[in-house]
Amino acid sequence: MGSRRAAAGRRRTKPAVIGTVAAVVVAGAGFGAYAMYGGDAGGEDTARTKSAAGAEKAKSGPLTAAEVTSTAQRFLTAWQKGDVAGAAAATDDAVAAKALLTGYTKDARVKGAAFTAGAPAGAKVPFSVKATVAYGEASAPFAYDSALTVVRRAGDGEPRVDWHAAVVHPELRDGDRLVTGKAGDPPVKALGRDGTEITAAKYPSLGTVLDGLRDKYGKKAGGTPGIELRVVRGEAAGDGKGAQESGAAEVADKTLIELSKGTPGELRTTLDPALQAAAERQVDGRKGASVVLLRASTGEVLAVANGGHGFNTAFLGSLAPGSTMKVVTASLLLEKDLASVNKTHPCPKYFSYGGWKFQNDDEFEIKDGTFKASFARSCNTAFISQAPELEDDDLTRQAKEVFGLSMNNWSVGVSTFDGRVPVQSKAQMAASLIGQGGVRMNPLNMASVAATVKAGSFHQPYLVAPSVDGRALATASRTMSGETLGALRELMSYTAAYGTAAEAMAGVSGDVGAKTGSAEVDGQDKPNGWFTAYRGDLAAAGVVQQGGHGGDTAGPMVAALLKAGG
Repeated sequence: MGSRRAAAGRRRTKPAVIGTVAAVVVAGAGFGAYAMYGGDAGGEDTARTKSAAGAEKAKSGPLTAAEVTSTAQRFLTAWQKGDVAGAAAATDDAVAAKALLTGYTKDARVKGAAFTAGAPAGAKVPFSVKATVAYGEASAPFAYDSALTVVRRAGDGEPRVDWHAAVVHPELRDGDRLVTGKAGDPPVKALGRDGTEITAAKYPSLGTVLDGLRDKYGKKAGGTPGIELRVVRGEAAGDGKGAQESGAAEVADKTLIELSKGTPGELRTTLDPALQAAAERQVDGRKGASVVLLRASTGEVLAVANGGHGFNTAFLGSLAPGSTMKVVTASLLLEKDLASVNKTHPCPKYFSYGGWKFQNDDEFEIKDGTFKASFARSCNTAFISQAPELEDDDLTRQAKEVFGLSMNNWSVGVSTFDGRVPVQSKAQMAASLIGQGGVRMNPLNMASVAATVKAGSFHQPYLVAPSVDGRALATASRTMSGETLGALRELMSYTAAYGTAAEAMAGVSGDVGAKTGSAEVDGQDKPNGWFTAYRGDLAAAGVVQQGGHGGDTAGPMVAALLKAGG
């Protein structure tokens, strides 16, 4: 295959693997095998003239069990026989299917594939694959589980396999392909700050992070490449979450099998193994949970973990942060003398602006209360009521100039989404003040917000020290005044002791501050729960998607990490 670039062709990112051979799921027991032989199951569509086809009534209604079984049999039989055209014809997108199935043998070098189908579940048919991948003298077994779904083809209603790249392999997204060849990027042996090795086997949620480190530093860490089967991301590939959640960051290629090992280079990271283990425990079994822990005075990432392990939401997520954004908004209001910690501040049940009627959780109000009380109880209208006094770009400028957000220039060591605070007007601008509207963040961003408050200035988070490769870190153009900073710390400290964060922060001693948040998301029964806090020189933030109130869900997770940090 030559160099990786020659093998992969046009691509977005480089391969990603750390350490030893990647495990591939072996087909489970209990599958009933379809007959993989004979007949015309793998052939082209039965020939019909256009006039005859047009005269026939299009098929409709639910698929029958026989249609599902025969369509799956036709597709899998043709694929196993090497009849790519026949297999593609059994799908609803023959062109895309033919291209990917051709590459399965030509580019991925998969040989002797055998397919065993399981019992259908409605229109979905699971199947297992056992094959061999061979490149030169190197070879390795290739076994995994996949599934296909049968649908009625648009137009004539004929049953066909609903074509997506994931049919070929579950790690593929539409636009991706499989390639076997020499890895352009050597493997990387990632080390913690204490010099011990960091592996995905030991810290499961770090898989995507370690992939990203190889993508960035494989050629710089001093290793030599091996031979591997990998997923090469295509132009259409994403994270399956949509632009709102994924942001603009790229997804690294993924190595499935190493046919022959390369020699890994060593790369020291800022991760603390003990704190990383604590973070793993907090997200274990919680698919929608993500958390980040930073050293506030430097920006060093001490731990990062994601439940579910399929997508690095902690670094790449793009979610409305809800009321945790009020930390940034409060700094703006304090600077503009639109709020003062102990002065009376409005917190009505409702406030209308830009044609929208905003309200507080459970429609509460605080009569004759202070801004401190409104912040601690997370009163939405206390912030929305100041929208008429603000320019459309005030929050955007504050986020960029003071907190280093929304500039798309962080250089962490792996790909990140650096927050988004767009300039908006009227109701959307008002919604942004409480972390809704167009504002998007992730736990890395919100941990950095807490760190900025604690340290007094923005320090760009990083996972690999800039001294490793001489890169420049992002900076903010200004800092808050001492008066504003002191007031903001007082607000967060009071919230940690007496406000919505008090229950989660109980038992977290020392110099602490916190803010809770919940963000409504269309189509979700429960909001995403957020929490950001600091203790001493540590700052952390977390989110639990569809978790509900942040103090009840993300709060205990963040507080546990701050305690673990000593």
